[in-house]
Amino acid sequence: MFNAKITGTGSYLPEKIVTNKYFESILDTSDEWIYARTGIKQRHVIAEHESTSSMAEIAANNALQAAGVDASEIDLIIVGTSSPDRVFPSTACILQNKLGTKGGAAFDVQAACSGFVYALGIANQFIKAGGAKKALVIGAEANSRILDYSDRNTCVIFGDGAGAVVLEASEEPGILSTHMHSDGQYQDLLYVNNPIKDQKHDGDQAFMTMQGNDVYKVAVKTLSRIVDETLEANKLLKSDVDWLIPHQANIRIISSVAKKLNMPMERVVLTIENQGNTSAASVPLALDQAVRDGRVKKGEIVLMEAFGGGFVWGSALVKM
Repeated sequence: MFNAKITGTGSYLPEKIVTNKYFESILDTSDEWIYARTGIKQRHVIAEHESTSSMAEIAANNALQAAGVDASEIDLIIVGTSSPDRVFPSTACILQNKLGTKGGAAFDVQAACSGFVYALGIANQFIKAGGAKKALVIGAEANSRILDYSDRNTCVIFGDGAGAVVLEASEEPGILSTHMHSDGQYQDLLYVNNPIKDQKHDGDQAFMTMQGNDVYKVAVKTLSRIVDETLEANKLLKSDVDWLIPHQANIRIISSVAKKLNMPMERVVLTIENQGNTSAASVPLALDQAVRDGRVKKGEIVLMEAFGGGFVWGSALVKM
């Protein structure tokens, strides 16, 4: 049985940057209020001519280049997204065409902010079972297109972008374990309505709705539990983890998970201040940044975790 090993990472952020000062001009809010509650100073916003798949394409090509793999060698593409180009075909199929590769499986995973972690877990199983040899796993989001800019509970938090990894079958250790969970009883605390239904009946665009305080409470509890679950599954101590790469949802949630690991914030990869919450893209964006700036090195143990609407949450323990 082969292991699935990350051999390349890549990312893309749109050129346009929206700072908290912009929201002061359209909402009853302030830079200080936003930063104190979220840890966010700015976020990137997709241009009119861009799409989720176009961002994914750039991130994917960067990851392929880093891995030294040609797109034609990829036999599996999984995109984690909640803001696809179309209802169907999948963003993964659209991306496959843009990359010029054919024949392999390509599909999306809709697990909200946990989309990349879920996609990574699925790709890991494909490779371990012999169903794929080289896979592209991507988290990509055009969140700005499903935000109501009169709702300060959501519009100040989310940003756009894409992150990608190349996974290859390897005899070396790679993904040590993945863990995925969900609890649908919380579905009304964070959701986007069906845009087809909404447009048919009342002409309204479907926007994100979130009960922030309730989401925060459940997120802290579930992510603390999954830290224990991940370490126990691998018979590791907290001190064995070199880096925490969390979903960039809220600085207070991230700090709580780091505390659970007894990990100093210097060993936590943070992008939230300059990128906001990029949903399924946040974990691979942070991973790529940390790999490219030399913080995360070959052989180190990285814990990735995410939590999102559903509720869905998951983790991946990876030896780089």
